[in-house]
Amino acid sequence: MATEPDIYPTSLGTSDETTIRLLGQDLAGDLLGRVGFGELAFWLVTLRRPNAGEVRLFESVLVALADHGFTPTAIAARMTLLSAPESLQGAIAAGLLGGGSRFLGVTEDTGRFLAETLAAHSGPQPTTERQWDDLAAAAIRQRRADGKLVPGLGHPVHKQQDPRTPVIIGIAKETGLHGPHLALFEAVGRVAPEVLGRALPLNGAGVCGAALADLGLPVELLRGFALLARAAGLLGHLAEELRNPIAGDIYRAVDRNARYVEPTEDRGNA
Repeated sequence: MATEPDIYPTSLGTSDETTIRLLGQDLAGDLLGRVGFGELAFWLVTLRRPNAGEVRLFESVLVALADHGFTPTAIAARMTLLSAPESLQGAIAAGLLGGGSRFLGVTEDTGRFLAETLAAHSGPQPTTERQWDDLAAAAIRQRRADGKLVPGLGHPVHKQQDPRTPVIIGIAKETGLHGPHLALFEAVGRVAPEVLGRALPLNGAGVCGAALADLGLPVELLRGFALLARAAGLLGHLAEELRNPIAGDIYRAVDRNARYVEPTEDRGNA
């Protein structure tokens, strides 16, 4: 007795002998040369084609997150290429695997923090700066009470202001995409010095998370967009490593300066 074949539904890509379909479009006839990569990435996740303003803000976020110098993720990628020069994919993967709570992951952590704060807020959404500040101050105090850091605050290099932050906020306003997540994020920056007792800048990873959330992208996927951006930066680092290698110097510097020390007793567990 014949049985119906299994069906595996997808709204993304399919192909047959003569065509490739992507998002319901003919890849060769409708998309190639007509759709940019950032626009396509947004479309693949949301299943709707973004408008020009959304593309501009989204791609600005990708550019802001693409590279930030010799971060641990970039160093990991370069060192992996040194160890396994035949595995470019391994080197890129090594760099992406380092995207966590200190690097890259802050984008998702901030977006999630803002979204959860907004979802937990009872009553109408704030409409004045004072109301946003009150909501932000309460959220910061709750984070402190829970023993957690406030994501999106502080930067190891940019102690006064992260240069990316005002630009991303400006683009969001210009495109009409400055929403509640960015409004709350700005309020966090205003009230944090008083609540925390010290001034910390709103960092670029955090503002990117707020902007992505205002674009309506799922907070569960925000780290993925940071990784998408950083993949381009890592590829740049690996290209530079091939042109002008430094990974061997890093390895030799650590190896030649390694010194054996006698282990000390951990009296804390005695």
